[in-house]
Amino acid sequence: MPALDIFKSDAFTTTSLTTALQKTPYQPQLLGQLGIFEPVPISTKSVMIEEREGKLSLIQTSQRGAPLAQRETEKRKARSFPALRIAKGDTIMADELQGVRAFGSENELMAVQAEIARRYGGPTGILRDVELTWENMRLGAVQGIVTDADGSTLFNWFTEFGVSQAAEIDFDLDNGSPASGAVRKNCNAVVRAMQRAAQGAWVPGTRVIGLCGDNFFDDLTAHPEVRQTYLNTQAAAELRDGNAFGTFNYGGITWTNYRGTDDGSTVAVNTDKAKFFPAGAPGVFQVAWAPAEFMPYVNTLGLPVYGMIVIDKDREAWAKPEVYSYPLFYCTRPTMLQRAKRT
Repeated sequence: MPALDIFKSDAFTTTSLTTALQKTPYQPQLLGQLGIFEPVPISTKSVMIEEREGKLSLIQTSQRGAPLAQRETEKRKARSFPALRIAKGDTIMADELQGVRAFGSENELMAVQAEIARRYGGPTGILRDVELTWENMRLGAVQGIVTDADGSTLFNWFTEFGVSQAAEIDFDLDNGSPASGAVRKNCNAVVRAMQRAAQGAWVPGTRVIGLCGDNFFDDLTAHPEVRQTYLNTQAAAELRDGNAFGTFNYGGITWTNYRGTDDGSTVAVNTDKAKFFPAGAPGVFQVAWAPAEFMPYVNTLGLPVYGMIVIDKDREAWAKPEVYSYPLFYCTRPTMLQRAKRT
């Protein structure tokens, strides 16, 4: 059996493990792959978000020589929000490593490293749970409300910024007449509302993403108005072959059938709903990474994930791989976020 003393080698130091985790390919997730969250490493435990309310106004005409109308200084507010802590561990008992060690063999370190890598980043490793938690927080941020694993609210960005959440738009997918143009009109309503709320964040290249639940997506792609647009085009093949969990463009919106967890509830979009958010909008979505709570990282810029191994110093009976992350996923302009239902 390999001695747990092997975990004291340079390969298993906190710094080495953290570096290795940074290089591990994380579980693919749609919102992570979109890259809409601008990373903001911080060296503190909280994030200061400053809001400055600017507006344009008409100037009343006046007589020559009359006093000038004075520009009003923008109102500024600053709010502090704590970074969250995500942490999970595993326990490797010494007896579990029985048979790995061959005395004097150079393969012992490699074998133990392989087992640690499996516990960290394997298909069911603790790093996968961290990545799933990030995706859940991203999904919350693009809807304006970030929730915890138990469904409780961590941050309601509408409340935090003192704004109202936009009402759901009824996409009237039951109306099967292409001539009515109901679907396109509702698409225009979404895009207009988002642009008007952008406050300078809408730039050339900004686009609208619509994450759809299964029923919403199926009814949308089956709607005669949408199908008529795609007929006699190269994309018509998708109508024949099916496009479950697919993506297509219509009405100025990139529609995506969001694939969350297989239970349809842990990380998911309600099957009858659609959620709209901007992509390519500078500064709208950010993620702050705070430093770990351990001495080597105090007052350093935060990293997405940290790894370490805690060893049973008394009996060398176990070793505990642990992963930590200190993110804050937030939306600086929650009034841009729109939502819809399918009926």
